[in-house]
This record gives sequence, structure tokens and C-alpha cells, in this order.
Amino acid sequence: MSIDDADRVHLARAVVLAREALLDGDEPYGSVLVDATGAVRFEDRNRTKDGDQTRHPEFEIARWAANNLTSDERATAVVYTSGEHCPMCSAAHAWVGLGRIVYATSSEQTGAWRASWGGAPGPVAALPIQTVAPGLVVDGPELSLEDEVKELQRRAFERG
Repeated sequence: MSIDDADRVHLARAVVLAREALLDGDEPYGSVLVDATGAVRFEDRNRTKDGDQTRHPEFEIARWAANNLTSDERATAVVYTSGEHCPMCSAAHAWVGLGRIVYATSSEQTGAWRASWGGAPGPVAALPIQTVAPGLVVDGPELSLEDEVKELQRRAFERG
């Protein structure tokens, strides 16, 4: 599939959530779960600042979906996210049977930005979603959001 205008609307919301996370002291990541009718069912942002590094919005979406949607609803849902899922979130997404993932920027982009700013890699390998969960349908990155997400990531990096 390719990213269309409806996808871009939800991706833009995910970036707004990422900005909210950054302003609240978290890393800038946000995600939105949309059902087959196009309705937003759940959204969240990164909430790791208090020490629980599993509080990624994509993981929270997987938990919420497992408890609130049928398996058919999960399979036809789409997760929009400001940054490509990490391996933990990719696995959670696959285990609960969620559908398509659309991301604004890739893990590869984020890693390259951090390296260019003198940062070290994170504690977990930044594997592409389909390396962790090969059966998932994935679209991204969306180049129209790259500069905005890069700026959020830069601000987070500089904050330390």
C-alpha cells in the first residue's frame, strides 16, 4: 500500500502527540489506533520519563486493543505512529493481531540523526518492524513529516 491523505491526517495527529510527550518531559513518540471505519479508537504518547521504559504508545495500543477489540477488529485496525516501532512494540503488535502500521519516520532515520549529533545507540537494536514481525503490513516513512519529527528528536537529544 501507499500512504494517502487520510493516512497523513492520522500521522499528523501522532506527531502532535509526540510533541505533547516532549513538552511533558518524555521522548517524542505518539501513536493513534484507527478502526476499519476510520474512527480513532485509542491514542497515546510516550510515558517513559518515570523509569518504565515499556510505556511506549505502540505497546499501550497493543494492550488496549487486546482488551477492547475483537480479533477481527484488531486485524482491520491501523496503527499510525510518529516513529517506527521498536522490536518490543513490533512484537506486541504482532502478538495481539493488529493490522497495518504506518509510520512518519523510520528507526534507521532516528538512529542516523542521533549518531550525527554524537549520540550512542540505544540499549535495544533498532530492527525494522518486518524483521521482528515479517507478516505485518507496514508503510513509511512519510517524507512530509520528516523535518518536524527530526526537530522533536533533536530537542529531546539536546535535553539529554
